[in-house]
Amino acid sequence: MSMRASSDLKEEEEEEEEDEGGVNPTEVKMSQIVMPCHCNHQQELSVGQLLKWMDSTACLSAERHAGSLCVTASMDDIHFEHTIRVGQVVNIRAKVNRAFNTSMEVGIQVSCEDLFCDRHWKVCHAYATFVTQRTNTGQKVLLRPTVALTQKEQVEYSVAAERRRVRMLHDDIIRDLLSHGFIQQADSSEVCNAVTAEKTRVESVELVLPPHANHQVNTFGGQIMAWMVNVATIAASRLCQAHPTLRTIDMFTFRGPSQVGDRLLLRAIVNNAFKNSMEVGVRAEAYQQEGPNRHINSAFMTFEVLDDGRKPCTLPRIRPEPLEGERRFQEAVARKKIRLDRKYIISRKQSEVPLSVPWDPRNQVYLSFNNVSALKTLAAKNSWRLSSEKDQVRLYTLEQKSVLSFRVEAEVDVPAERAFCLLADMSNRTSWDTHYKKCELIHRVDDDDFIYRVVTPSVHQGSVGTPTSSNQAGGILQDFILLASRRKPCGIGDPYVIALRSVSLTTHPPVEGYNRGEVVCAGFTILSSKNKSLVSYYNQASPEVLPYISTDIAGLSSSFYHTFCSCSKYLTTHRQQQGEQAGKNFPQQQEEIPAEPQQQEPGVPGENPCLHGENMPTPCRSAAARI
Repeated sequence: MSMRASSDLKEEEEEEEEDEGGVNPTEVKMSQIVMPCHCNHQQELSVGQLLKWMDSTACLSAERHAGSLCVTASMDDIHFEHTIRVGQVVNIRAKVNRAFNTSMEVGIQVSCEDLFCDRHWKVCHAYATFVTQRTNTGQKVLLRPTVALTQKEQVEYSVAAERRRVRMLHDDIIRDLLSHGFIQQADSSEVCNAVTAEKTRVESVELVLPPHANHQVNTFGGQIMAWMVNVATIAASRLCQAHPTLRTIDMFTFRGPSQVGDRLLLRAIVNNAFKNSMEVGVRAEAYQQEGPNRHINSAFMTFEVLDDGRKPCTLPRIRPEPLEGERRFQEAVARKKIRLDRKYIISRKQSEVPLSVPWDPRNQVYLSFNNVSALKTLAAKNSWRLSSEKDQVRLYTLEQKSVLSFRVEAEVDVPAERAFCLLADMSNRTSWDTHYKKCELIHRVDDDDFIYRVVTPSVHQGSVGTPTSSNQAGGILQDFILLASRRKPCGIGDPYVIALRSVSLTTHPPVEGYNRGEVVCAGFTILSSKNKSLVSYYNQASPEVLPYISTDIAGLSSSFYHTFCSCSKYLTTHRQQQGEQAGKNFPQQQEEIPAEPQQQEPGVPGENPCLHGENMPTPCRSAAARI
C-alpha cells in the first residue's frame, strides 16, 4: 500500500469526522472478507466479484431512498488503484448523492483493510445512476429531493448536476473527436509484425438462472458485469500471453433488462494496444430460444500486465481487421484521450492540477466541468468566517493549509436570472469594476463557455489593497486568459453559477509589458430570494496575492465594499431591461482560436503529453484576488 493511498484515506476520514451532523438515511455499508472462492489464480479478489458487491450495495441505497424497485442505468469510469488479496476485508459504502426526477446518482466508496496489520487503504470510487421501475399501472415514480447533512454531502449534491451533464455528452465527445479527424490511422510499419485482433476474439454464452437474478427477477447488473470482465480478461490474455490486471472500466450504460431464462451472448476483442496498456471491448446480448438478440450492454476495459516489481510491461501491438476493426481501433484512441482528460483535469485534486491547463476543443467539456465543480466545492465549505461587514456587504475568509479564499456577498434588489445574465457578460465588467482595465472576449466556445483576456493592474503596483492602487499610473500591467463557464440552476435551491479559471492558449502567450497572472478558482453564485438575489463572489487566492487583500481582511481598507457597491448599482440600473436582451449582451469574439497543436508521444498516437504535466512551462502564480 502506498503512503499516498494511506494519507488520502486518512484525510477523507478526518473530513467525515469534522462533518459529523447526522446519519445519512440512504447510506448503506457492506463488509466482506475475501475468501479463496472470490479470487483469481493469483489469490487476488476478482474484479467481477467486487463489481457484484458494489452494484448490490448501491442498489440497496437507491431503493432505500426511492422506496421502490430500482435498476442500474449506468456506471461512470472506475479506476482500480490497488488489488485485494485473500483474507483482507472489503468495505463498501454507498449513498445517494442527488435525486433528479426519476433517476438518482449513487456514490460508491471502496476501501480495504488488513485485519492483522491494522492498515486501511482506498481501492476505488464510482458513481452509479439508478432509475426507478414503473408501477404496475405504468406510471413513473417521482423521487423526493435528497437532503445534504454534511459539507461533503453538500459538495457531492452540488457537483452531481455537473457530472450528469458530462454523462449526457460522453457519446457526443467521442463522435466529435472522430468527425474532426483527431484520430489517426494505424501505422502499417508498426503493425506489420503485430498480433491480429481476430486472434483475441472471445465468445461465451451464459444461461441466466435464478441465482443470477435479483429480487426483481431481472438479471443482476453486477452479475452481467462480472461475466463481461471474465471474457475481457480472456481476450487480453490472448494478446499478452500472460495474466493481465484490470485497471479501468470506462463509463457504460445498461440498454435494457434481462430475465431468468435468457441466454447472454458475450463477445470480447482487443480493440487497441498501447505501449503499456490495452483496451478490450465487450458486448452483451440477450436472447430467448426464439426471437432476435437484444443489445444489453457494452463496456470498454483497460488492462495492464505487471512484472515481478509491479511495473507495467511493454505489450505487443495489435493489427486491426478491416472496416469494423479499424473503427474500433480509432475509437479506442479517442477513449484513451478522454480518459487522460478526465484523469488529469477532473479526477485530480485542485492542488494537483496545473493552474493553466492547455485549452483546446477536445478537452473543453472537462475543463468546463472542473471550472464549475471547483467553484461549487469552494462555495459548499462550511468553515467560512465573517471577517468584516459594512452596510450588509459581508467579507468572509477561509484558510486551508497554504490557500486563502475569500467571499464577498450582499443582497441586491434584482431578480436572480437578470443578475445572472448581467454578470455573465464579463465584457461589461469594466463599467463597474475599477480593477478591470480591459476585458475582451477572444472566443465564444458555446452557449455556456467563453474565453476572455483580462487586463488589470499588477498586484505589486502602488499601495496594495487600497482603492487608489488600481488608478495609479505606470508599472507593469497584469493579464489573464480566463475560461468563464456559466450554469443555470438544475433544480430548486440551486444557484446560478459563473465560474472562472485560467487556461493557456498558444495563440495568446505571455507578452512583454504584461505580467501573466493566474486564477485558481473564482466566480459568482446567485441565489434567488423573493424577486431579489443573494450575490456572492468567491476567489481562491494563492499566497502571492495575500498582500493585495490583507488590508481589507484586517479591516484597514474597504475596497471590497466600494467595488461590490458599484456592482450592485450596475445591476440595479440595468434591472428594467427586457429579458430578451439578456442573451444579446455577449459581444462578438475578436478572433477564432484554432485547435492547439497536437504533440504526440512516440508510440501512442493522439496522446498529448501536456495533459500529463510534462514539458509544461512553470506558471506565474500571481493569481488575481479582485472582485
